[in-house]
Amino acid sequence: MADAHGFRDVLKLWAIGALVWAAGTPVCVAADYTGTVQALQERYQDEVEAHVSYGAFSDKALTEGYPNSAYLFKSLAASEAIHARNFKRLLEELGAELPGEPLQPRPVASTRSNILDATGVEADEIDHRYPAILARIEPENHRAAIDSLTWAWEAEKQHRKLLGRMQDAAKKWFKFLIAHIEGEYVDYHICQICGSTLVERPAKQCPVCGQPASHYEQIPYVAAERAGPEEEF
Repeated sequence: MADAHGFRDVLKLWAIGALVWAAGTPVCVAADYTGTVQALQERYQDEVEAHVSYGAFSDKALTEGYPNSAYLFKSLAASEAIHARNFKRLLEELGAELPGEPLQPRPVASTRSNILDATGVEADEIDHRYPAILARIEPENHRAAIDSLTWAWEAEKQHRKLLGRMQDAAKKWFKFLIAHIEGEYVDYHICQICGSTLVERPAKQCPVCGQPASHYEQIPYVAAERAGPEEEF
C-alpha cells in the first residue's frame, strides 16, 4: 500500500512539473513573427488574385479558339491556388487574420496581351518580390513560412519557363507561333504540396519540395476533345 501511495505521489509531482514546464513554454503567435505575417498576407492576396486572373485568361483563350493556351492558364491558376492555400494555413496557425482588401485581378484583354501581362508579372515576382520577401523574413526564422515561400518562388520560375515560348509568340509572328503551340499535345501536372508545375510527372520526387511524385495531379484539359499530336517526319 505504501508503494502504491508513493507511486501516486511521483505521478502528481510529474504532472505538476509538466504543467509548469508547459506554462513557461513560448507559443508561436503572430506577435512573434510580425514580418513573416505581413509577408504571408501580401503573398496570399497576390496568389488569390493570380488564381482569379489566370482563370479568366483561360476562359478568354478558350473563347478565342486557343485551347492549349487556355489549358496552360488553367494549370497556372491551379498552382497559384495551392500557394494561397499554404499561406492561409500558416496564417491560421499563427493566429493572424487574412487580408481583407478587395481582390484586384488583372484586367482581361486579348490572349496575346494576357500572355505578355502574365509573363511580366511572373518575371517581377521571380526577380524582385520573392527574393526581397525572403530576405526580409529570414531573421525571424519561421522555417515553415520560409519553406512555403521558397516553394512558391521555385514554382513561379517553372511558370515563367512554361510561358516563355508563348511570350515569344505574343511579341512577334503571333498567329504562326501560336498555331504551332496549339498544335502540340501536352499535359500539365501540379504538385499538391507546393504547386510545382511540370509537363511530365517526375519519376520519384518533386524537384521543388522533395515530396513523393505521387502528390502530383494531372490537370484536366479545358476542352472535351483535342486533336492528337501531328506526326513529324
